[in-house]
Amino acid sequence: MTKVAIVYFSGYGHTVKQAQAVEKGAAAVCDTTLITIDAEGNITPEQWETLKASSAIIFGCPTYMGGAPWQFKKFADASSKPWFEQAWKDKIAAGFTNSASMNGDKGSTVSYLMTLAMQHGMAWVGTGMIASSTKAATRNDVNFLGGFSGALAQSPADSSPDEGPFPGDLETARLFGERVANWAKKAA
Repeated sequence: MTKVAIVYFSGYGHTVKQAQAVEKGAAAVCDTTLITIDAEGNITPEQWETLKASSAIIFGCPTYMGGAPWQFKKFADASSKPWFEQAWKDKIAAGFTNSASMNGDKGSTVSYLMTLAMQHGMAWVGTGMIASSTKAATRNDVNFLGGFSGALAQSPADSSPDEGPFPGDLETARLFGERVANWAKKAA
């Protein structure tokens, strides 16, 4: 059975909404599990086993100061144990991020997530979505932020998790989760 794990960190509650949207899309295709990296950068031994048993791993975190937060980096560093075993080799990988500004150097974070996946010998899947970049485009269109390597979202710095990410970004995340799950199913 194809299984997708979504492992993420959320500092203020905005990125958890993006993770849940990714999960909703992936769950339309196969079995999915959300794994939350805690405030100390840890996941449980059982969650490590879930990652090992998954066909695809989708990484997610906010972009802080131009990159991934330390909690996600601690998780990534701890993934050296599965790396030594090549436990994630040839799994499907993908990633998503959220920040307060429209750009916020989200690309740096997605590049970091992609590099982590490449270190593990995983196969990266992008969004496969055309950017909403015409004059007629609105802020709530799918892929308004133009993410190709990973799903991008924006939550204004003064917004609560109830106010951000925007609906179009959450729909982008949902479609992204569905795409990744379909690739995992094809690869299985």
